[in-house]
Amino acid sequence: MTYSYGILVQNMKISSPIGLYPFRLCSTNLVTERIRCSSTSTKTRVPKLISKGCKLVGCGSALPKHQFSNIDLAKIVDTNDEWISSRTGIRNRRILSDKESTTGLAVEAAQKALQMAEVEADDVDLILFCSSTPDDLFGGAPEVQKTLCKSNPLAYDIRAACSGFLIGLVSASCYIRGGGFKNVLVIGTDSISRYVDWTDRNTCVLFGDAAGAILVQACDRDEDALFGFDMHTDGDGSRYLSAAIKQNKTNHSGRPDLGISPTDTTISHLQMNGQQIFRFVTNAVPQSIEASLEKSGHKLSEIDWLLVHQANQRIIDHVAKKLDFPKDRVISNLKNYGNTSAASIPLALDEAVRSGKVKKGETIMTAGFGAGLTWGSAIVRWG
Repeated sequence: MTYSYGILVQNMKISSPIGLYPFRLCSTNLVTERIRCSSTSTKTRVPKLISKGCKLVGCGSALPKHQFSNIDLAKIVDTNDEWISSRTGIRNRRILSDKESTTGLAVEAAQKALQMAEVEADDVDLILFCSSTPDDLFGGAPEVQKTLCKSNPLAYDIRAACSGFLIGLVSASCYIRGGGFKNVLVIGTDSISRYVDWTDRNTCVLFGDAAGAILVQACDRDEDALFGFDMHTDGDGSRYLSAAIKQNKTNHSGRPDLGISPTDTTISHLQMNGQQIFRFVTNAVPQSIEASLEKSGHKLSEIDWLLVHQANQRIIDHVAKKLDFPKDRVISNLKNYGNTSAASIPLALDEAVRSGKVKKGETIMTAGFGAGLTWGSAIVRWG
């Protein structure tokens, strides 16, 4: 008679590089032992325990060529430069043209990140394409993979709007720590301009298009550079930020009678309750950052930079003030690009690194928030 069963061994005395309590799958505190027994022999197999760290080794970004200023916006909607800049901090944004694509921006940003990291595209094990506005309904990751690599690494989409890149970054660390992956490319890119209502001055003034990418690489545990994170979702908040599918009645000649009304499916313009989002974020984000600090074992005085999703300068300022963090250590490029959704954090980081502001070995606390509602934070070291 042959039978099998699994024994789950928990709480073993193996030190973990970070205190990640929400995502225990990514911790080295869990080992699964599979034992097969038979009447004639007993064989025990213990999977190899992977305990790598991860580090951020390359960054890149890409922007559409067309710049659209507040003055340009005032020509098509009832607004002006003072009204926009005083409420948001935004003065310019980049808008995708008909000859450009979200995929094209993503590939360009990825190539720059790989070049900085001195890693060949065919050495990438995984591509995480963080975008809610791909060029194709079924996602953009495969197209990026096809353009970028000949080695056909796994590639898939993460759709979490403005939180997408942060979720991608944490996911990359899990693949490296728990899956043995070596090089994971995390791309944040969005073209929200395709979905805003350009007659609504409360939303069209906020968004721009861009792409940013980070290469996350496996390293020894003592070099680990993602110290801790904190992630959340509250589906009840989706009513405050959405772009829902619409069913428009239409006539389809020749369509068989299926007993349903014929429809054309489209996506509505982005809908947002800015006041509710502001109230929520200014409370939730500082709490999340404090949770990440506690999990990572870092004190606020040990942090070199604060990088919050670039949505509104008042939100960024409010978070910094609530944390009592120095203004001159806050990274912000919002005035030049607006809210670029999943691209905003890697875009801002890339500019800060390439300008020499952020230096190798410096620690950054970063936070994202967006549709879902989703939000979270992470404490990382650059380089």
